[in-house]
Amino acid sequence: MLMLEDELGHLAYDVTGDGPPVVLVHAGVADHRMWDGVVPGLVGRYCLVRYDLRGFGESAVPRGAFREADDLGRLLDHLGYERVRLVGVSWGGRVAVDFALAYPERVRALAVFSAPWPGYAWSEEMLGYDAAETAALAAGDVDAAVRINLDMWLRGPARGWDAVPDGLADRLRGPLRTSLVNQAEVGRHSQGPATGDLTALRVPTLVGAGRLDLPDFRAIARRYAAEIPGAELVEFPTAAHLVPLDAPAELTDALLPFLAREDEAQGDASSASRRASAG
Repeated sequence: MLMLEDELGHLAYDVTGDGPPVVLVHAGVADHRMWDGVVPGLVGRYCLVRYDLRGFGESAVPRGAFREADDLGRLLDHLGYERVRLVGVSWGGRVAVDFALAYPERVRALAVFSAPWPGYAWSEEMLGYDAAETAALAAGDVDAAVRINLDMWLRGPARGWDAVPDGLADRLRGPLRTSLVNQAEVGRHSQGPATGDLTALRVPTLVGAGRLDLPDFRAIARRYAAEIPGAELVEFPTAAHLVPLDAPAELTDALLPFLAREDEAQGDASSASRRASAG
């Protein structure tokens, strides 16, 4: 991977393909590799930017205060991208929303899957998961914390392990462990989510969740879709929380027409601008 060095450490990133830039932001229990199953279906049409959030994957733990949205802006400046199509899942979905709120002029299209909602009144099941993870980490039992997170985010509440696609747990275990080991230090420096009015967003938006996920996240997806003007809502029947891992083909099938409509709209706008200039 390539590295962007700064005063806080470094961000690891990868750029693949050619075409309009699409940024893929990973979940808070994964790293950039969670998009591996989606990349082949998009790379022929788009330039795909994947990066590891600070303290995840190959990106360093931050040495000071930071905001994920500002990090994304710094990466885009480094790459020379003024405006991008932005796709995020889980915590990466919230990062994408925060970036759109903080820098609306830099987002051409926004796709958000399984994202949390700041201040949401979580269910007892979610609160129980959080308590179990906290207890495991306080006891220094990272292996137990990994198992707890795999159960919640990969298996989900609606299926047994026999229904989880083969190999996904092994793929996720390493990135998940890294995120847990670095969690406290990242949290100590994170400045939290951005604030802003979702109803003021004027960007094509796709919102989604897996039908096998915790009901909280399906309800939150509906809330995002209701708040963001014109947002489309999609559900993935075979996916739990981590849609790019569970249902990469279905996610690609949802993203391609959504991004294509934005491409067409931009083409129409460019044509109108050229006609006006010629006149």
